[in-house]
Amino acid sequence: MVTKRMTTMTETSSPEPLDEGWWASVLANEAAIMPDCRTYEIRPMLQADLCETDWKYVRQVFENDEVLTLRVYGFNRGGLLVQGERIQGFVPISHLVDISGNLEGEKRRAALSAYLNRTLRLKVIECEPAQNRIVLSERAALAGEGKRRALFDTLKEGTVMTGRVTNITDFGVFVDLGGVEGLIHVSELSWGRVQHPRDIVQVGDEVRVLVLQVSEENARIALSIKRLMPNPWLTLAARYKPGDIVPAWITAVAPYGAFARLEEGVEGLIHVSSMNLPPGTKGPDHVLQVGQAVQVRILHIDVERRRLGLGFVCAECV
Repeated sequence: MVTKRMTTMTETSSPEPLDEGWWASVLANEAAIMPDCRTYEIRPMLQADLCETDWKYVRQVFENDEVLTLRVYGFNRGGLLVQGERIQGFVPISHLVDISGNLEGEKRRAALSAYLNRTLRLKVIECEPAQNRIVLSERAALAGEGKRRALFDTLKEGTVMTGRVTNITDFGVFVDLGGVEGLIHVSELSWGRVQHPRDIVQVGDEVRVLVLQVSEENARIALSIKRLMPNPWLTLAARYKPGDIVPAWITAVAPYGAFARLEEGVEGLIHVSSMNLPPGTKGPDHVLQVGQAVQVRILHIDVERRRLGLGFVCAECV
C-alpha cells in the first residue's frame, strides 16, 4: 500500500471539467475486456455449481468495503470468472497481482488458465445490477477492509496526491492511491504525443497526480499527470516567432511530412514540400527517422488550434 500525500492546488483553480467523451473512451476500452460468453473457458465440473447473485448482499459487501474469498471457475481473454456464496463476478486482468496485462496470445491464455479452481481474496469495485455486472479486484483487496471508504471521504477534485503505478494498458495507467486505484487516461499523461503509456511511466513508479473526477458509486477516479505541468501552448507565441530556427526531434514520419517536437508538449508538422528531397527519394521516411535531431524554421503558430507549421532546415547541423 502506498503512503498518501495530499495537497490542494493553489497555483490554479480547480481543473477544467473533463470532456464528455473522456469516460466514454475509457469505458469503450474497458468494455473490450469484459466477459463475453462466447469466449468463456469454464471448468465443466463447476458449471453446475454456479450460484444466483444476491444483489442486496453484494451491495452491502461493496458499501462496507469487505474482502471476499472467491473461487476461480473460468476465464476469458480479459480476466477471470469467480464465484462464491451468493455472488459471481469478473476480475479484469489489470486487477490481478501476479500477472501482466501485457501478455498476449498463448502466454496470456496459459497464465489465466493457471488460476482455474484457485481461491482469491477480492474486493467488489463495481456493482451494477441493471447491467448484471460485478467487477472485483485482487489489487484493491491488498489494502484491507474499509480503506476505500476512508479514502473516498478525503478525495476531492483538484487534489494533488502521490501514488504508485500498478498496471499499464494501451489506454492508460492505473495508480494505487493507498487503497483504491485511479486511472490516468493516455490523453492525460503528457501535453505531447504519447506513443504508448509505457514510454512515460513504468510499473512501480511513484507519481504525483491531480484528481480530475471522483465517482464513489462506480469506484472510478480520473487522474492526470500533465495538468500538474504548465500547458506549453499557452506561452508558445511569447517564446517563438515565425522565422526562428530552432532544434527539434522527429516524433513521427508520414508520406506527407514529419512531426517534430520542439519541447515537451509542443509538436509541429514539417510538410514534405519544405524538405527539398533529393531526386528519386520516395518519401520522408527515406530521409528522416523517429528520434532524429533536426533544425527547423518556425513558419506559423496557431495557439488556439494548437497547430505549429515548421520548415525543414537540416539534419546534420544540430
